[in-house]
Amino acid sequence: MESAVIMTMKFTCIGKGHGAPCLPATKEDWEKLRQEPWLAQMCARIEKGDDELKHRLPVWTPHCAEFKDNHRAIADAVKPLNRLMLDFDEKGHTDEIFEKLKDGKIEELKMTLLLVEESVRRGTHVLVELPDGMTPETAQLLMKEVTGFEPDKQVKGVDRCIYMVPEDHTKYVNPKLFEPEISPLTPFGRDDNPLSVIPSVVEGSQEISPCAALSRDDTSMMFKGIPYSSIVAEWWRRNGGEPAEGERNVKLHKLAVNLRAICDNKKEVLMQVMPRFGLSDVELKSVVDSACKEEPKGISKVMQGIIDALGLGINPDEIEDAEAVAEETGVKVNVKALPIGLKESLVGVPVSMHMPVLCGVMPICAAYADQVTVEYCDGNTHRLGLMSIIRGEQASNKSVVKNAVDIWKHQLDEEDALARKREEEWKERKKGRKANEKAPEDPHVLIRVVPVTVSCSTLLKRFKNAQGHTLYSFGEELDTLRKTNGAGSWSSKYDIYRLSFDYGEWGQDYNSDAAESGVVNVAYNWTMLGTNGAMRKCFKSDNIENGLSSRVLVAEMPDSSFSKMPKFGKRSAEDEARIQEAVTRLRSFSGLVDTPRLRKAIEAWVEEKRVEAAKDIDHVKDIYRKRAAVIGFRCGVIFHLLSGKDKESKACLDFALMMAEYCLKQQIKAFGEALESQFVDAHDECIRYGSNHSIFDQLSPAFTMDDLRALKRGFCSEAGLRKIISRWYRDKWIEKIDKTHWRKLGN
Repeated sequence: MESAVIMTMKFTCIGKGHGAPCLPATKEDWEKLRQEPWLAQMCARIEKGDDELKHRLPVWTPHCAEFKDNHRAIADAVKPLNRLMLDFDEKGHTDEIFEKLKDGKIEELKMTLLLVEESVRRGTHVLVELPDGMTPETAQLLMKEVTGFEPDKQVKGVDRCIYMVPEDHTKYVNPKLFEPEISPLTPFGRDDNPLSVIPSVVEGSQEISPCAALSRDDTSMMFKGIPYSSIVAEWWRRNGGEPAEGERNVKLHKLAVNLRAICDNKKEVLMQVMPRFGLSDVELKSVVDSACKEEPKGISKVMQGIIDALGLGINPDEIEDAEAVAEETGVKVNVKALPIGLKESLVGVPVSMHMPVLCGVMPICAAYADQVTVEYCDGNTHRLGLMSIIRGEQASNKSVVKNAVDIWKHQLDEEDALARKREEEWKERKKGRKANEKAPEDPHVLIRVVPVTVSCSTLLKRFKNAQGHTLYSFGEELDTLRKTNGAGSWSSKYDIYRLSFDYGEWGQDYNSDAAESGVVNVAYNWTMLGTNGAMRKCFKSDNIENGLSSRVLVAEMPDSSFSKMPKFGKRSAEDEARIQEAVTRLRSFSGLVDTPRLRKAIEAWVEEKRVEAAKDIDHVKDIYRKRAAVIGFRCGVIFHLLSGKDKESKACLDFALMMAEYCLKQQIKAFGEALESQFVDAHDECIRYGSNHSIFDQLSPAFTMDDLRALKRGFCSEAGLRKIISRWYRDKWIEKIDKTHWRKLGN
């Protein structure tokens, strides 16, 4: 009995922000928070235009009373509620909407009105309790009819949250709000039969049948995880839109012919997923019967393109671009599988620029997760050090990366602005003091975002005041960095950058108060943009072997020569809020994060690349594969943290391997030729860079040193050839027949 009382009292969950843990809350918790003066002040500032402050508002979950481990996610919903929050974005209509709902129309819909309030931006929140069997999609459609305003269709998941508003924003509260009935079914009371829970609804003067309602937005009927409703909607877009009067049956027949290939040619499935446009069951069955009589031909090219695009979460118009990018780079980004923050980073970004944007935001993501340590495949403990260079010719739209990074570093910029103000005030006091007056005490402020041109002395000072956090820099022009750092300074920066990858120790010691002295562990991530020429000047043949090139995640912008102007979209306020939620989530993690599945996947990948490099005698690939694996692993850790899952998902492993593969190819493409020339000049092992065939595979089952020497065309030294043979023998790829002959073993 006692547990039942507690369950009744805790009617929602409250979090300090989007990404913060959501703790079960009582009526008293909820009301007390809404009476806080600081909440009213925050909302007043937001209303006056301080939009960025909105992301700092506390949130509450109207659709769930408890989550496992206080983690707001669908999979972790412990006590889902049969309720729906309707979020109307149109400003200034709260009183009008409330009056319409008070007229008794809400009771006619068999819903119970629980709450009406004005949102922080003067929109309207309406919380209702749904009757058994009614889906959120149906409820949203009905409420649109009643109020005349369309609610946000995205606010329906059991994990969705709403920004908290002050008490005076409330127009109506039903006592039942604080007495939730925990749904024994799946969230929002759905059962296993989607058709049994969707009543007929009215839209205008036409009645929409259960099947038509299902085809609008219900996600329980899917093909490879894609709602049939999305497939149908894209089909109409590609085929001249929904049928007009006089062409309905013809267009529906064509749609059915194409849909049956992804419905196993089953009429009963087609009857469920086909839109009706006023057709009765008998009329629709006639269309379906006719379509299924034709000889099955498999999935059409158009339908396959729709499925590929929707499966990747990209604009279907860009599916050919995605294939071209995959052909060129060897990777294909599955936007749909990306976690919070990364997915929103790609909103409005052309497919050809997805990888540069992802590579650009990875270092700032890792900088936010700076309290995390992970165990790598070799047993060593790592922090998440990452550095990226996004290269491309002039006017190649590298600014698309900057736009994404700017959103990600917003929280750091806000905090640094306050810290810099304190530091400037201290400098003014120090400057204005009298001759015999004691200098004010240094505030030792934490400033995490530093310019890439920062001096080594100032950088050391920032490290000393970092309080264990990672510093971050973003540079729009790599050439500026090169020009503003002389040979000595640039060499010092090389040391700092290399050490930052492994959280190494660095310092300097001067016998002067004018320069900073000390020894620190370097935690420094950065993202830089630059032209190919600037990068070649920074990584010359005489320093390519110093190890920095293998520690950098390089991404190349698409070739824009003679190409059409790309089209960019805009991120919504919700997209930007989700990125801020991702930032908060990354900052909330600390300590050792165990990722055994990720370690296993990366270990297998790096071994696969070792075998490839050994067969090709490719020293360049052998060098770069090792740290490409580390970089891919760290990117996978970021994905895992953002996903919020207990164990690494398959999508996480796929992402890590994709990043490792892309990193390796881009490093070889950018630096391989210069590094190879160093090996040749040093008379080291001979490398045939860019070879399309394995040297090992070209050898006959039994071979001699002369055979190997002939394949290497005289470029390899005798010592290099003997080293190759020795490695193959050690790895049990070959056995010795006699003094001059060798035999392959099972390869």
